[in-house]
Amino acid sequence: MKICDAMTRDVCVASPNETISDAARQMAAIDAGVLPVGENDRLVGMITDRDIAVRAVAQGLGPDTPIREVMSQEVLYCFEDDSVDDVARNMADQQVRRLPVVDRDKRLVGIVSIGDVARCEPGRQTAEAMAGIAQQGGAHSQSLH
Repeated sequence: MKICDAMTRDVCVASPNETISDAARQMAAIDAGVLPVGENDRLVGMITDRDIAVRAVAQGLGPDTPIREVMSQEVLYCFEDDSVDDVARNMADQQVRRLPVVDRDKRLVGIVSIGDVARCEPGRQTAEAMAGIAQQGGAHSQSLH
């Protein structure tokens, strides 16, 4: 099965020039903890509720802080024609719960969560991915860039 069969196609994208307050309101409206950040039809980052808490609020930055200042610029992604098993394995290796999905021109076409993977591929692969994601530590820290 391909990841395009599991992903969510309706993706809200934030602009890096919007404020973290805008991002937080958008996250609340769609009940999500992450937003892809796009500029000029390209994915330039990701912002999470944790980025807002740790990189902005904890550092004394105000609600008018541009997303660009606190977003993660390293964007991990998968291709829409990747297999669900490969994406689940990659999510476990990278310890991420969500990945933007792009086409071969690297245009954003969706987003996939570990929950999406679990719904279409229940079993050992999903369990292994969940175990990998849930491990403490990992390469992703909350320090800026």
